[in-house]
This record gives sequence, structure tokens and C-alpha cells, in this order.
Amino acid sequence: MKAKKKVLFAAFEAVPFIKTGGLGDVAGSLPGYIKNDDYDARVILPLLSSIPHEYREKMKFIENYEVRLGWRSLYCGLYSLRKRGVTYYFLDNEYYFRRAGVYGEFDDGERVAFFSVAVLETIRHISRNFAPDILHCNDWHTALVPVYLRELFRGEEIYDRIKTVFTIHNLKFQGQYDRAMTGDVLGLGGTPADGQMIHNNAVNFMQGAVIYSDAVTTVSPTYAEEICTVRYGEGLEGLFTSRKYKLFGIINGIDKKNYDPASDPAIPVHFDEAHLEKKIEAKLALQRELGLREDPDVPLFAMVSRLTQQKGANLIAELLPEFAERNMQVAVLGTGDFTFENAIGDFAYNHPENFAARITFNEKLSRRFYAGADVFLMPSEFEPCGLAQMISMRYATLPLVRETGGLKDTVSGYWDAGENADGFSFKDFDVNGLRTTVDLALDLWFEHRDVWAKLQHNALNKNFGWEESAEKYRELYDSLF
Repeated sequence: MKAKKKVLFAAFEAVPFIKTGGLGDVAGSLPGYIKNDDYDARVILPLLSSIPHEYREKMKFIENYEVRLGWRSLYCGLYSLRKRGVTYYFLDNEYYFRRAGVYGEFDDGERVAFFSVAVLETIRHISRNFAPDILHCNDWHTALVPVYLRELFRGEEIYDRIKTVFTIHNLKFQGQYDRAMTGDVLGLGGTPADGQMIHNNAVNFMQGAVIYSDAVTTVSPTYAEEICTVRYGEGLEGLFTSRKYKLFGIINGIDKKNYDPASDPAIPVHFDEAHLEKKIEAKLALQRELGLREDPDVPLFAMVSRLTQQKGANLIAELLPEFAERNMQVAVLGTGDFTFENAIGDFAYNHPENFAARITFNEKLSRRFYAGADVFLMPSEFEPCGLAQMISMRYATLPLVRETGGLKDTVSGYWDAGENADGFSFKDFDVNGLRTTVDLALDLWFEHRDVWAKLQHNALNKNFGWEESAEKYRELYDSLF
């Protein structure tokens, strides 16, 4: 029997243990779909104190050992837990991981450096049962793993055979620190990495990963092209352009069982494609919950997002007075920049019949937004992948997006696809593009409900499961050997 290839998926978060963003969804879902007759996939995470007690008490202690980080010798405890058919490893060090938050600590650079070295040291202790062929690292929190692998662990067979893949989920955060860190803190002084990781006179963790990894991926094909340009490259566009030969875009997926309007326990009324008329009841329930005028005939536009310019909150805030002149309702759920929180919240307060704002994040309420809305607003300035547009389609809510990154790759807009569309899209990041596309959606809603229904069915039949993405990752892994 042919031996399975083994993938160790390194990340700082994964559902259901901990999640702050899309990375948590990916790390908690993708490895389970990568597993098949030819591949075994496991996940390694820091044992953060914010992981719920219900999971911590089920973890099995394996052993502890010392980890060298520069001149320091540090404790590392190894735990494991099997969840949904996937083995998760957790690395314990109370000094680095017993914190109130996940990120944003004064020593994040040192914390992720420890985790990166500890991931590699841990391979010695699990190699009897699981010697990875591939290390799949994610975002800047694990960007040092490929660097340490080649600079500090070279010469041992279990390490020299490992191939590395690095996935960029959020290019905004690269891990940039004073260049002096490479020696005292990172323990890379005197190695080639000491020079190759320097960008704009600072050490850049992500740059190191891009240089040292065997393959680099982003979470959509369009974003892989965009980051090679000045507009989207966040200062690393030259680096990405020079490494195009190993740069790939693979779209994320969603857990279809988790996001299912036929069984979602967070929504008041269940529906599917055969009973789409019940979606109206979900809409009336959401209007009632938000204090909006209960009217099945007025289109309800919803936004679930961080309220930042990147997510297009500035466009929404600017257009609210114009939206008030139209026969439509708008509901917003999320937190972010105070300017946008205040503008959107105040407008909703003064127009309670047709506008609602919940300046918070509530997972269960977000499900009711997806299920009850008619249109999902996602006018992002840039979007590496985006999951919300996929989730909204799963609930027969048509996404209205700007054509960038993963939004361009996943939404077929009405301007281009006509009755074969599954949403609406516009090109330029400005109020005119958003305004015109909202007006198009309103025209279809009021004048062409038969076309609207067809678009809903198109959206419901879009396959955003992880199966196709997992197969593309397996193909990429195979190409490295």
C-alpha cells in the first residue's frame, strides 16, 4: 500500500478552538477536506488561554521539551485533540500564550518566533507517527517556519525532505519590526535570512516566508495577480512579481453543513430551494427584531462586516442619505473605525423605520442577516477572498460586490452575466459605482421579479464547498515532489 503524504497545517487560530477572522475558518475546515486515501492532514496551533475550557479539558498531554530561540532555552508542552476526524496539536508556553487576546501584544514578534521554532522542534517528537512531507504555513504568524526550517534545521533527514507552502490570507499584516530583532530575538544573526528578510530597513517576516517557501498561495486567483501591482502589493509587489513562478491563487470554501438555511439553528425559519417562499418569513422576523417596518415588498440590503474603508464602509456611510430617498431598507452589523460606526449608527437612529445598525458582532445575529436580507452589501476596496459573499448566496441572498480579489472570482454580476448571474458587481471603488449597482438591484426587484428569482436559484446552486479547493491544494502539493 502506498504511504500517504503527510501535511502539517500551521496556524495561529482554527475553529472551533479560536477564531478572529477568515483564517480561523480555513484552518478549521480545509485540513479535513485535504485528507483522503493519499493524504493525511493535521493541524498545529498555540495553546492560547482563550481556547474554551470544554476543549482544553479533553486535550491529551503527550510530553514536554525545550525549544531554543536565539540564546534562550524555553519550555514547550505538547497536547493533542482529535476533532471531526482531524488531529490537532497544541503547543503550550504560558509566558507567550497565556494572554487575554490572540494578537496585539507588545511582544507578538517574539511570540510568533517561539511558535515557529516550536513547530519545527515538535516534528522530532511526533515523527515516529507523523513525519510531515509538507508544512503548510498561514499568514505572518507562521511566516518564520520556512525560514527556520532552512536556516536552523538543515542537515537532518526528517527536515531536509519537507516541502513548504505559505498562504497569504491578509497581506496588510506582514510582521515588520526593527531589523535588530533578527539577531537577539529571532536568533538569525549571521544567517542569509538576516539580509533577505530586510525590507525598508525593517525585518519583514512575510518577506522571509515568500523567499524561503517552495510555493506561495493567496486565497483567490485574482488576488494572486493583484498583489503583483503597486495598488495591492502593500510594498511587496516587486517581490511577488519576481516569484510569480511559485505564486498560486486558490479560492477558499465554506462549510456547507455549517451554513445551511435548511437546518441552521440560529435562524427562525428554515428554507431550501424547493421552499424558497419561506425566506420571506425570515425577512419579516429580521425586520421585527431590528425594529424596521415589517414589509415583505421592500428590499432589505444587509452588511455584515468590519466597518473600515477596506470593506467599503465609507461608501455606505456617504450614500445613506440617498438610500433614504429610495424604497429600500439597510441593516448593518459590525464594528470598526469610529467614524463609520458613528455615521452609520446615527443615521439609523434617526431613520429607524428603514435603517438599522448593530455596532457589535454577534455570530447568531449575522446568520439571521444572511437569511433575512434580499441583498448582501460587500463593496470592498480589496478582498483577498471573502467568505461572506459565499455565505449570503448559500442563504439565497444576492451579493452586491466590487470586482476585486475573491469577490470577482466568486460572484457573476448581472451587468455581465444577465439572467445567468448570481449577484451584482461594479468595477470602480467609488460612490457612483455602488449607487448605480444598487439602483440596478432595485429595478430588478420591483420590475423583474421573475429574473430576481432566477438569480436566487443561481446563487443557491453555486458550489462553494471545500472539495474543489482541497483538490487544488493536493495538486499543488504533488507538484512539489
